[in-house]
Amino acid sequence: MSDTSYPGWTDGAVPTRLSFAAAPNESAQIWLERLVGQYGQCAPEEADALICLGGDGFMLEMLHTTLGRALPVYGINCGTVGFLMNPAVPDNLPERLAATQAAILHPLRMKARTREGECVHALALNDVFLFRQTRQAAKIRIEVDGRVRLPELICDGVLISTPAGSTAYNLSAHGPIVPLSANLLPLTPISAFRPRRWRGALLPSTAQVRFDILETDKRPVAAVADFTEVRDVISVEISEARELHTTVLFDPGQSLSERIITEQFTA
Repeated sequence: MSDTSYPGWTDGAVPTRLSFAAAPNESAQIWLERLVGQYGQCAPEEADALICLGGDGFMLEMLHTTLGRALPVYGINCGTVGFLMNPAVPDNLPERLAATQAAILHPLRMKARTREGECVHALALNDVFLFRQTRQAAKIRIEVDGRVRLPELICDGVLISTPAGSTAYNLSAHGPIVPLSANLLPLTPISAFRPRRWRGALLPSTAQVRFDILETDKRPVAAVADFTEVRDVISVEISEARELHTTVLFDPGQSLSERIITEQFTA
């Protein structure tokens, strides 16, 4: 994962074929009508860029649709936080796009097995997390690259995030913020009871992680990869899907790497 100039536009070319997608909220719909009226609406398969109007949640949905496609995504904040978004754009959108910086994001791949024998595959650009389904704490064994690193974690849950997702749920669970260029994946417990002082680990992006759920009948656990939730899992395997990527565009001086660094100094 890294920030760079977007290579799709060279020699001063200005992108003009734009595809717009908007969240259902009022602000996003107003911007959609204005921008489509000004620049037209291009089909995504023919567009130079996808313009996402909404908040971070809607942006994440749109990024999933572009995985493995040569279609960069530029977000305009019509939501609340807008960590992945750019501020509202005036009348020079193509010129703004031509000057953007690109962040290349790779997702995590999850393979979850359930008590019923089902195997569910999903991708996550933010994180994969496990959490208890009942009042009782979960018991989870953690294996990294075929070696058991923690025989039993008693907790509300545990998560692995991408660097881009390290400022989201991972940060709320007191996990570390990771720069895009670090090639690290934070592994963070959620309300750990035992071992009480274990605060998680930083794993290389090549790590193959496996969670095995202990006492599955008594302590059921669910697994979530971004928008995909799987109930009653017995094991979850996670690795980075390096062969897949999506490209997010940011205004100059507002790159994703810069935002992640800034977040570490926010009180």
